[in-house]
Amino acid sequence: MEKALLNSAVLVIFVLSISISFSEQLQSSQAQTLLRIQRLLNSPIILSSWNGTTDFCNTEPTSSVTVVCYEESITQLLIVGDKNAPPLPQNFSIDSFVTTLVKLPSLKVLSLVSLGLWGPLPGKIARLASLEILNMTSNYIYGGIPEEMSSLSSLQTLILDDNMFTGRLPDWVGRLPALTVLSLRKNSLNGSLPDSLKSSESLRVLVLSHNNFSGGVTDLSALTNLQVLDLEDNLLGPHFPLLGSKLVTLVLRKNRFSFNIPDALSSYYELEKLDVSFNRFVGPFPTSLLSLPSIRYLNIAGNRFTGLLSENLSCNSELDFVDLSSNLLTGNLPNCLTSDSKKRVVLYARNCLATSYQNQHPFSFCRNEALAVGILPRPQKKKQASKAVIAMSIIGGVFGGIVILGLGFLVARKLKSKQTFKRPTTILIAENASIGYTSRILSDARYISQTMKLGALGLPAYRTFSLEELEEATNNFDSATFMGDGSHGQMYKGQLKNSLLVAIRCLKMKKYYSTQDFMNHIELTSKLRHRHLVSALGHCFECYLDDSSVSRIFLVFEYVPYGTLRSWISERCGRVLSWTQRISAAIGVVKGIQFLHTGIVPGVYANNLKITDVLLDQNLVAKISSYNLPLLAENLGKTGNQSSRGSKGQGISVRAKHEDKADVYDLGVILLEVIVGRPFISKNEVESAKEMLQESVTADRGTRRGVVDQAVHGACSDKSLKTVMEICIRCLHEEPAERPSIEDVLWNLQFAAQVEDAAARGDSQSSDGSPISPSQTPHLKLTFR
Repeated sequence: MEKALLNSAVLVIFVLSISISFSEQLQSSQAQTLLRIQRLLNSPIILSSWNGTTDFCNTEPTSSVTVVCYEESITQLLIVGDKNAPPLPQNFSIDSFVTTLVKLPSLKVLSLVSLGLWGPLPGKIARLASLEILNMTSNYIYGGIPEEMSSLSSLQTLILDDNMFTGRLPDWVGRLPALTVLSLRKNSLNGSLPDSLKSSESLRVLVLSHNNFSGGVTDLSALTNLQVLDLEDNLLGPHFPLLGSKLVTLVLRKNRFSFNIPDALSSYYELEKLDVSFNRFVGPFPTSLLSLPSIRYLNIAGNRFTGLLSENLSCNSELDFVDLSSNLLTGNLPNCLTSDSKKRVVLYARNCLATSYQNQHPFSFCRNEALAVGILPRPQKKKQASKAVIAMSIIGGVFGGIVILGLGFLVARKLKSKQTFKRPTTILIAENASIGYTSRILSDARYISQTMKLGALGLPAYRTFSLEELEEATNNFDSATFMGDGSHGQMYKGQLKNSLLVAIRCLKMKKYYSTQDFMNHIELTSKLRHRHLVSALGHCFECYLDDSSVSRIFLVFEYVPYGTLRSWISERCGRVLSWTQRISAAIGVVKGIQFLHTGIVPGVYANNLKITDVLLDQNLVAKISSYNLPLLAENLGKTGNQSSRGSKGQGISVRAKHEDKADVYDLGVILLEVIVGRPFISKNEVESAKEMLQESVTADRGTRRGVVDQAVHGACSDKSLKTVMEICIRCLHEEPAERPSIEDVLWNLQFAAQVEDAAARGDSQSSDGSPISPSQTPHLKLTFR
């Protein structure tokens, strides 16, 4: 018996020892994971106390760092860096970082804020299957939200604010069963909001402000738990969204909502903040909003609300802020708003109120403006109505007479033309693509950021030209104005009446299409405007008289005077670009391609870009002159929506796998010529030069200097040169999937430019591998100009 008990005791001790050993090993493994995270984050000051002896599960939490454990496993990790932290060094890999993170499989709360993380978010983050809260605010993460995250069935809070995410909001987001908070403010997401949001019944907070979402807002009336909806600064509209009545905060500021505010809003008794400012709302201002039982903040500024206010209107006593500015309100400001209150702010300028304060318009201004936007006064008398009927009858009779005369004139002209000419003559059809964006494609064609919208400043508005204008600008298409003849028509140089120089492309149609077949493409072309594209200024249709089919299309582009990028690099026409100027030009090309890929939906890919397609303006700003417009395709489909599959690829089409990487390869060839300073005609030449770069990158500094163009090799820093070489090699990878993203190319070139700039200033930290000096204001966040 004693022997049996002894054996049992030994067995228990053995099992306990194994258990303790395993526990210590697990804890040690997770501790090593945290220390590796510290190193991958470039050992920030907030993690300076972490070392090999740190008891992570028992450290005191702070506002910057918190580690929480449960049963020897880390369940919460919160790291908050300095606000506006710069991007981590170039050697940082977000893929390695996330690979390390997933070694903490019990994580339920992960918050990584302002740490300088950059790169596309890897889908493997979904391996943290227990995640309930994910917060990666204020970093430099770009690309799309990975599809793999749809498997996070326990995810309750997803906050990715102030990053650089692009593309559409995935449809699976609305199907996450536990999601209560979704915040994606200050990114570059675009497209329409997914219909799946209307089924996300657990959602309490939805913040999508400061993106580029467009179209109507999906029906959210079934979201009975939704308390906060913030859609500020997008392109949404025009109808007021259908919402549940339990909202506490509703922000629709800076969108394209129009029509009137629904009466149902007056029954939102829990609403504390309402901001519909700077939209296009019309109709009477619902004064009942002032007296909602919970309202504290009300902003309707910058719309076209009408209505006669009275002094006797009632207000909620807790109302702290009211902005009625820039509307068409008349009457007297309510006494409840003017009563003494030290904390209340009331703004009402630029209305027509009966007060001498805050810059009021005269009453006639509001009345005329209301008529201009279609808010008509109600008829008062039958006599007035009958006068209106008589007036309309007279106008209709005159108009009908004009139409009959016009038709007779056209018939006579048509008969005369058939007698005079063997082939049908042409007429000019004016189609204004800049007014009334009715096409389905254009509804999704949007700039991806405010800076993109500013990129086209200095260009006149897109418009329809007359053939007479273009003939006058080119001296009747004189041979002296001829610039060249390509696969997509002849190019002429012209000068408009306002002295603006333009380039005019003449396209002869080989098939019979109506102007309507082209309008979708014309409207889309009018939106392809960017600082680094040779932008379209207008168009002109010339049509056959007998059937109104299009005979020729003239596309008018801005004229870029300073030649091609090749002429400044390898042709050496008495001029040469410095290394800094070459990087700047390359950055411009990348930004132009990035806009073509992400600035419209769907993107423009397979642009077959060559260095001769890159022009320089008077400020040496690079502009892409040849990009893949479907209007230039020879075999346009019957509906006008198909595109050629010729040398320019598929045109504007649904993005296929790695479709963008063809343009990345072309960028690599351009970078190769920028570095070496000579043209490359064949693919074999490109491959040979790539191998030469690969050898020089791993060699010494002198070897690299021997490869670079002799015109600049003595005036560029080695770190900058090596960075450009490395990204060039990656762009020229044989496998498309292995080539970098456009954002990655841009980041590396911006880093090379900054290193070169720091070297020129004699900055001692210019070659330490960090994108920017810690003492400087960060400016490497990817932006679109």
